[in-house]
Amino acid sequence: MQYMLLVYEPEDLNQGPEGQASLMDVAARHMALAKAMGEAGAMQAGAGLQPVATATTVRTSVTGQTLHDGPFAETREHLGGYYLIEAADLDAAIAWARQVPIRPGGSCEVRPVATY
Repeated sequence: MQYMLLVYEPEDLNQGPEGQASLMDVAARHMALAKAMGEAGAMQAGAGLQPVATATTVRTSVTGQTLHDGPFAETREHLGGYYLIEAADLDAAIAWARQVPIRPGGSCEVRPVATY
């Protein structure tokens, strides 16, 4: 079964020299995890995302569509990246999610991919 591991962190963690150093450290840890997932046959796809300031949201209503800068919802956490993995079950997916390098204040959402 496929699962998405959605990585959320406060974007302000990347501010200043300390934030950039922390970002480089966590990025190296993500690369090591992606390699381990690949070697285990779990990794299907994954990527980090550009900062939320680069996002555009297309909002659809009954009267049409509108464009908005950034994400539509205001939150402290922002989607920073994802892994698409193959796992035997939710417990196996959670085991991978527990290895995702998350800095304080962040989270990793584990969600099964819908099959229709």
